[in-house]
Amino acid sequence: MESLIKEQTVILPDEESFFLLVAEHKRTLYGIAYSYLRSETDALEMVQEATCRAWIKRKSLKDEGRFAPWFIRIVINCCNDELKRRRRMIPSEIRGGGSGVIEMASDRKLDMERALDAVKPKYRQVLVLKYYRDMTLPEIAEVLDRPEGTVKTWLNKGLKQLRDKMKGKGDDRYV
Repeated sequence: MESLIKEQTVILPDEESFFLLVAEHKRTLYGIAYSYLRSETDALEMVQEATCRAWIKRKSLKDEGRFAPWFIRIVINCCNDELKRRRRMIPSEIRGGGSGVIEMASDRKLDMERALDAVKPKYRQVLVLKYYRDMTLPEIAEVLDRPEGTVKTWLNKGLKQLRDKMKGKGDDRYV
């Protein structure tokens, strides 16, 4: 009986092998964090936070072969936590403490980012993984731990919401 329990739980043996696995996936992890937070420093910070959380929770990983989807899920959760924290804070520009630095971006890109921010979070996750990270639907289903049919539905609903938001901007190309 004890041998069955040991087979079901895969504990990453040591710190070195854990960080080798993290290093193997760092580009993907950073890309996902960047697509959520749109800031290099924030994305790096989220990957670091996710690495800490993953190290603490490494015993919950049942199959070492599923390390990548497990870790991506942790990165997404860290990003969502950060976005929730930001929504609770009052922007510095409103308080009068703005830095005066304005990042230049095209109107279309800003409109797309605003529209994407307005899409429901579960749909936004699928859109980000599909179109920013070029993941396939089966890969997204594995990362989100949802059936592939659910992921397809969320993708379609997310695209519809995105089109509706972009239509409101007066640009008929997105309809």
